Amino acid sequence: MAQEKFTFQAEVSKLLDIVAHSLYSHKEIFLRELISNASDACDRLRYAALTDAALTGGDADFKITLSVDKKANTLTVTDNGDGMNRDDLTEVLGTIARSGTQAFVDQMAASTKDTGKKKGKDAKGGDDMALIGQFGVGFYSTFMVADKVEVLTRKAGDKKAWQWSSDGKGEFTIDEAERDARGTDVILYLDKKEKEYLDPARIEHIVKQHSDHIGIPIILKGDGGEDGDKTLNTASALWTRPKKDITSEQYTEFYHHAAHAFDDPWMTLHNSVEGVLSYTNLLFIPSTQPFDLFHPDRKAQVKLYVKRVFITDDCEGLMPPYLRFMRGIVDSEDLPLNISREMFQHNPQLTKIRSGLSKRIMGELKKKADKKPEEYADFWNNFGAVLKEGLYEEPENREKILGLARFKSTTQDGWTSLEDYASRMKDGQEVIYYISGEDADAIAASPHLEGFKAKGVEVLLMTDPVDDFWLPSVGEFEGKAFKSAARVGADLDKVEDVDKDKKKDAKKDKAGKAIEPLLAQFKVVLGEAVKDVCASERLTESPVCLVTGEGDMDARLEKMLKQNRQAGMPDLTPRVLEVNPGHALIKRLAKRAKASDGKDSLIADAAHLLLDQARIIEGETVVDPKAFSRRLSAVMESGLKV
Repeated sequence: MAQEKFTFQAEVSKLLDIVAHSLYSHKEIFLRELISNASDACDRLRYAALTDAALTGGDADFKITLSVDKKANTLTVTDNGDGMNRDDLTEVLGTIARSGTQAFVDQMAASTKDTGKKKGKDAKGGDDMALIGQFGVGFYSTFMVADKVEVLTRKAGDKKAWQWSSDGKGEFTIDEAERDARGTDVILYLDKKEKEYLDPARIEHIVKQHSDHIGIPIILKGDGGEDGDKTLNTASALWTRPKKDITSEQYTEFYHHAAHAFDDPWMTLHNSVEGVLSYTNLLFIPSTQPFDLFHPDRKAQVKLYVKRVFITDDCEGLMPPYLRFMRGIVDSEDLPLNISREMFQHNPQLTKIRSGLSKRIMGELKKKADKKPEEYADFWNNFGAVLKEGLYEEPENREKILGLARFKSTTQDGWTSLEDYASRMKDGQEVIYYISGEDADAIAASPHLEGFKAKGVEVLLMTDPVDDFWLPSVGEFEGKAFKSAARVGADLDKVEDVDKDKKKDAKKDKAGKAIEPLLAQFKVVLGEAVKDVCASERLTESPVCLVTGEGDMDARLEKMLKQNRQAGMPDLTPRVLEVNPGHALIKRLAKRAKASDGKDSLIADAAHLLLDQARIIEGETVVDPKAFSRRLSAVMESGLKV
């Protein structure tokens, strides 16, 4: 078979240039990434051999070997893992098998442009490296130090070997090759400026610093002289060691390995559970939000081991979806070693592990929230929207999650808890008020909140799409119901007003009666465009606003379902138009309506214009722009008549 030449996926080609030339302060990480890939290859084969022992070919002694050839200026990383075939090489090394490659390129390019220079950790605290970890492009870091990279590999169970080669400048080749046994050699032809990576002492330092936790021996091959082969790492699974013997640096490096990440963990959870069901967990919460956290196909990335044998990193039943930001491993002593992936979903032991892990994570988050609220705020900024998914996905943990939840509000700076909100409720206030929308500043300025502000009533600002799903299902917190400030029947009259004035109330009632003829005409003119027209208790400055009727779906949720083309979704449900009796415009229109006896065209135009105004304030589009323009012109013309 003749050598085949391929062109890198367009985004990968751009990425290679950025990685190779921008991240100069992190060059040593290429070795960590290659060792991690080699370790994963050995783990995959160890698992596959549980059902097909022939794959190991009698060689189950897994190891990673580092070889230096100073004459050829090469560094080789060798493993006896599962290896690759031609298709694997094309898919894994010619593309990035994860969504968002272009987003990675855009972010990297933007960060470089912002600083006006090539940068790495020295410039902005390692942001670029964090991106690399998020997008799974560690292999390409080899081009930071190498002019050319070759991959010689043979897949376990295959007789044919293959060679992949590239200089990282846009193309790569694949050709048939010879290799005596399964596994992979990654051969780096080092740049002349990078000879430090041929120094055994330098290599040993990098391995001990970044890869000591790897559970497979990492062997530095001797040169045939006095120095023989040397094992560089401890070669024991980190999670099996006592916590007192593990440093924070070792935990961090294990996190980098397990999560393929470059940020530091925000929290580390290392626990062993013994009893009827025994297992060990070494879990991490990242300090940065993964780019694909809300991708519909994203799953939890916690690896499952059984008796220190890697089983899978895609175990659906191990971690609930709302904890999908977790990273790390779980090692069970009680699951059968030959458990199939199809058995995971219905395995009662796995269900118990999942429950135990969820409780542990919730407990540790509660401690952090209570003792270090500033640090907890960082967590909530990154992962709060995901954690709230558990409010409707897992009712058994609902109370714990509600206690952990944090919200923005109209009266507080920063985040507030539901417990703190409840402690500040006004005399006569029976419910927890909230308003939902896409932007906190925008909804905080909504006309719906005018009456609440006037009475000093705090309203929670719900800006995550998930809020519109969990609020109806949860319903209440500690006996206090959640109620939207954008619904009819806000019951603000029940809340004690500090400046209670009976004369003011009487005047308000009189104003409400004064506009009844106007409201009646508005109802006739607007027809089915609205559910109802009524006098407002909440408005103090704006003339009108739209509110959701009793029993109707929240407007924001309805919009989201409509946008996603949910089956059977009709046009948006008409809402209630609330009119402010105290507004100067409404008073004038009321006088005109009383005198016109329902035959004034200006009243009709004003009704439609006020409805469109209310829609615009809600972020909606005008239903009929042509009619809107005509009415606006007519009203303006009428106002300008002398």
